[in-house]
Amino acid sequence: MSQLDLACEAEISTRHLSFMETGRSQPSREMVLRLAERLEVPLRERNALLVAAGFAPIFPQRPLDDPALASARRAVDLILKGHEPFPALAVDRDWNMVAANRMIAPLMASAADELKAAPVNIIRLSLHPRGLAPRIVNFVEWRAHLLERLRRDAEITANPKLRDLLAEVLAYPTPPGTKLKQPANDFTGIAVPFQFSSPAGTLSFYSTTTVFGTPVDVTLSELMLETFFPADEATAAYVRAVDADLAKST
Repeated sequence: MSQLDLACEAEISTRHLSFMETGRSQPSREMVLRLAERLEVPLRERNALLVAAGFAPIFPQRPLDDPALASARRAVDLILKGHEPFPALAVDRDWNMVAANRMIAPLMASAADELKAAPVNIIRLSLHPRGLAPRIVNFVEWRAHLLERLRRDAEITANPKLRDLLAEVLAYPTPPGTKLKQPANDFTGIAVPFQFSSPAGTLSFYSTTTVFGTPVDVTLSELMLETFFPADEATAAYVRAVDADLAKST
C-alpha cells in the first residue's frame, strides 16, 4: 500500500503520515489503532505497535480454557462436534491443534507417535515423511497449498516459530516415487482437494477455514477451524461407516 493510499484510507494527510513515519510527529493511541486497522495488522502485533508508541496494550490474551472465553470455546466445540461424521479441527497461530472432533484420530493413526504427541503441529504432521505424507495421494499439490498458507502467515505475523517451521518442512524428503515440482494449475475443479489413501481406496476432501468475525482477544483472533467435506459419495460413505464404528466403541 502506498503512503497516499494509506493516508486516504485513514482519512489523514500524507504530510501527517510522513511525519509519523519519520518520527517528526508522535501518533496518538487512536491513530496507532486506526493505521493498524487499515493495514489489517493482527491483534498481537497491534499490541506491539501500541507498546512501541508508548501506550499500554489493549487487546487481552487469554488461554482458550480461560473462563472469559468459555462461550467461544463452546462455539468451537459445537462446530467441531456438529461437523461429524466428517473431520474438523482447530489450530492456533503456530498451527498446533487445540481441539478436534473424533474423526481426526483415524486420519492420524498411521503417523509416528512423536508426531501425534501434544502439541500436534498440523503442518509437520501432514508433510513429515513419518507423518501423513506417504498417504497423501496428491502430495505435491497439497504440499504447495500448505506451504503457501504457511508462507503467508509467516509474512503477515513475522512469527519466528512459523519461519522456523517453514524452513524445517522445506527440508523434508518427499515420499518415494514423488517428484517434487510445482504442479500445473488446474482450474477445472472448485478447490484444491485433500486426497488420502485408505483401506477403501482414495478419500477426497475439500476443506474450509473458519475464523471468529470480530474478536478482541488475541488468542481468539488467531484461532482457525479447519473443516473437511467429502468431495465424492464414496468418501462420504466410507467416513460415515468409520464414524458408526467409532460410535459403537464409545
